[in-house]
Amino acid sequence: MNWDDMRVFLAVARAEGLTAAAPVLKMDPATLGRRVARLEASIGGALFVKSPQGYALTSLGERMRDYAVEAEAALAQAIEIGQAPASGLSGQVRIGAPDGAANFLLPQVCAAIQRDNPDLEVQILALPRVVNLSRREADMAITVSPPAAGRLTVQRVTDYQLHLATRRDAVPIRSLDDLRGRPIVGYIPDMIFDKELDYLGNLGADGVQLASNSVAVQMQMVRHAGVGIVHDFALPAVPELTRVLVDEVNLSRSFYLVRHATDRQSARLTKFAAALVAGLQAEVTRLEEVARLTDAPFI
Repeated sequence: MNWDDMRVFLAVARAEGLTAAAPVLKMDPATLGRRVARLEASIGGALFVKSPQGYALTSLGERMRDYAVEAEAALAQAIEIGQAPASGLSGQVRIGAPDGAANFLLPQVCAAIQRDNPDLEVQILALPRVVNLSRREADMAITVSPPAAGRLTVQRVTDYQLHLATRRDAVPIRSLDDLRGRPIVGYIPDMIFDKELDYLGNLGADGVQLASNSVAVQMQMVRHAGVGIVHDFALPAVPELTRVLVDEVNLSRSFYLVRHATDRQSARLTKFAAALVAGLQAEVTRLEEVARLTDAPFI
């Protein structure tokens, strides 16, 4: 057995199929199928349950995956030591994040980190769901809830605030009763992927009239017509909006940085994570202050 066999195994396990793994490895599915069969023959056991829906790991495959992930991390760290420049960060880092953070925080934070490290490539994976680190969709992830399971490390990054917002030129909203008859903007109910994103109870609303699984789209819906819960840090990007009923509707949530436990020994990723956390903390503080200073009271 060699590392190339493990590389094929991990790619198929993460993609849950030959067709999806093929572009990652730059091999055709038939070749991958032969490689998997050869590996299973050398081990003397099935690593996958094959079906028309894809390749699911057997119990043996799950155990092998855990060891293979550790070996992959160790190999990456060895290469990192050999290739690390005298100073600065290099290589590729991919961050998974919910689209609120991905749209309104990470671009400027990551641009600043990359500006200080010209040999670094930063990728932002914006998804309206939890990023799967065990499948190596990303090197690290920003989440709104700490994961309950998995071989992961979790660091609380910062708290952030959310308030009710509407257009500055809208009919005044001075109480929750004023929301009656106005279109409420929010998440598509059956696509809320984290309980921390369910805000409707705080409004006493029965449902939403304008909905999206994207925070950025919700912001545009509020901008054109409606009222919705928005992140304070996102408001400076949409100056047509202003916070309302800040005392009656005041929500606080948290961001967490989640990493592979096996990456703890990577000096490169640890240094990047430290810069990312510091940048996010500073940017949330700055943007929330801008949102407070630009509130437009209704007259």
